[in-house]
Amino acid sequence: MLPAGISLFLLIQELLRVMRTIDDRIVHELNTTIPTASFVGKVDPGQTCKELYESLMDAHTKRERIIKDCISQTSAVVKTLKEEREKAHEDAALLKQLRKEQTKLKLMQSELNVEEVVNDRSWKVFNERCRIHYKPPKSQ
Repeated sequence: MLPAGISLFLLIQELLRVMRTIDDRIVHELNTTIPTASFVGKVDPGQTCKELYESLMDAHTKRERIIKDCISQTSAVVKTLKEEREKAHEDAALLKQLRKEQTKLKLMQSELNVEEVVNDRSWKVFNERCRIHYKPPKSQ
C-alpha cells in the first residue's frame, strides 16, 4: 500500500529519474574517461566507450520496459473500467476512477516521449565523443 498522497505514477517518475542518472551524467562521464590526445596511452578509450555503450543500452532497455509495462497495465485497467462503465452508466465513483486511470495512462505515454528525447540526447553525445574509438553493433 502506498503512503497517503503518493501516487503510483509519482513513484514511477522518481524511479525513472534515478535510472536516468547515466544519461544526465554522460558528458561528465565522457570528459573524465575519454582521454585527450596527450593522455591517450594511459586509458583504453575503445574499452571505455564499449562499457559506456553497454551501460547506456542496458539502462535504456530497462527504462523502456518499465514504462511499457506500466502503459500495458494501466491500459488493461482503463479497458476494464470502460466495460464496467458500459454496464453502470450512473456510477459517479466509477467514472471518477476511469478518468483518473485515463490521466495516468496519458502521463505514462508522455513519459515514453520523454524517454525518447533523453535517449536521443545521450546517443548524440556518445557518438560525438566515441565514434573514433568504438563502433557499436548495428542494432543501435
